[in-house]
Amino acid sequence: MISEKSTRLPSHIIAMSAVLVLVALVFSGGRPAAATLQASSDPRPTIVLVHGDWADASSWNNVIAPLQDRGFTVVAPPNTLRGPSQDAPYLASYLQTIPGPIVLVAHSYGGFVTTNAATGIPNVKALVYIDAFVPDENETALDLVGGTSSCVTQDGAFNAVPIDGGLDLYLRWEAHPPYAGFKECFANGVDEETAAVLAATQRPASAAQFDDPSGAPAWMTIPSWALLGTLDNVIPPAVQEEMYGRAGAHVSRVRAGHLSLITRPNAVVRVILSAAEATT
Repeated sequence: MISEKSTRLPSHIIAMSAVLVLVALVFSGGRPAAATLQASSDPRPTIVLVHGDWADASSWNNVIAPLQDRGFTVVAPPNTLRGPSQDAPYLASYLQTIPGPIVLVAHSYGGFVTTNAATGIPNVKALVYIDAFVPDENETALDLVGGTSSCVTQDGAFNAVPIDGGLDLYLRWEAHPPYAGFKECFANGVDEETAAVLAATQRPASAAQFDDPSGAPAWMTIPSWALLGTLDNVIPPAVQEEMYGRAGAHVSRVRAGHLSLITRPNAVVRVILSAAEATT
């Protein structure tokens, strides 16, 4: 006869089993757990902020605090900067864990990621592009800025670091003519000290990213808003105008360089609030 004592599992095994059950519930069938997707009682959307190349989520810091002060839930997930075919599926999975409406905001290359990730996700109610790419189907970043005055397509712009199967690209701090240097190219309008920190902490863009074609664009079915920096040296204003126009975006303009989310956060917040108000 087996005793009651002998049938008890050790406590650490019980605890591990509970964790595995939770993991299975969350990821079974590739879908988030049902509890994660319960409808939110808050009618206001969650604001999801997606950074671009040579940056990280901290680039949104000046935007996050004012939105939180207004009572919004704000999240800024990491963007791995590998290319839309890799980055968009990850973001789509992340979005599927958020209950209630979403306003999806992108800066720079992040526009490639959001344009692809939001397709087919019904609770993404608005797209916001901040000095961002708004690609159409099959377009690449090189299609959009190759042959333009973009400073990141100029000779001498990158420190290239070999990685398995390709290259990681970092923007040079110093000038290598015709490339004018990090501060004049990427961070024009940012003070010297902040620009130096941004250069030191930049995350690299995969070289393969620039030839990675975009998929079916979410802006075909989701309303969009945009902020155009009229002094942007990375995505020339004329390129932004064309992309925003064909997407039917509600366009605002600000006298700022590529990093208006750092130098003109109030203008960025106003555009996001306009999009958020349209969802309620």
